[in-house]
Amino acid sequence: MNTPKERIIDTASILFHQQGYNSTGINQIIKEANVAKASFYQHFKSKDDLCLAFLNARHEYWFSELISYVSEFESTKKRILNAFEFIIYMNSKEDFRGCSFLNILSEISKEQGNILTIIQAHKYDLREFFAKELGDELLAAHIYLLFESSIIESQLFKSNEIVEKSKQIVNSLI
Repeated sequence: MNTPKERIIDTASILFHQQGYNSTGINQIIKEANVAKASFYQHFKSKDDLCLAFLNARHEYWFSELISYVSEFESTKKRILNAFEFIIYMNSKEDFRGCSFLNILSEISKEQGNILTIIQAHKYDLREFFAKELGDELLAAHIYLLFESSIIESQLFKSNEIVEKSKQIVNSLI
């Protein structure tokens, strides 16, 4: 059985993902996580603190899944192409919900800089992933931009069509 803190983060993850950050209230999270209000505030001072914990957990989960997904291949080209297959996998698993980080980015204000910092760190790590894989900064930036736009476009149109086209472009670039 999960601890109250884990239940709160797990519940928030689902609700933030399904409803959005701003549309999800603390009281709903408390109720659906089946915890006492005091328990919530014992672990999180605010909804923003919960959001930080959620984003950190999401970052760890997402990157471990990505690395697992590409690690079976030895060639750089196959690893990069499989990173795009990872988008298709996540779209199927999460019903084209897109990037949790960008979804929250669109909902925060300029006063929520601590959340922005976590989102930027996630995207920086993704850029670094491509840079390390490819060893070419300009090519890595190109692939990163294709990857990000593939996530956004597939969410927008509920389709993997642009992901498949991006794979064709990547195949011609590497």
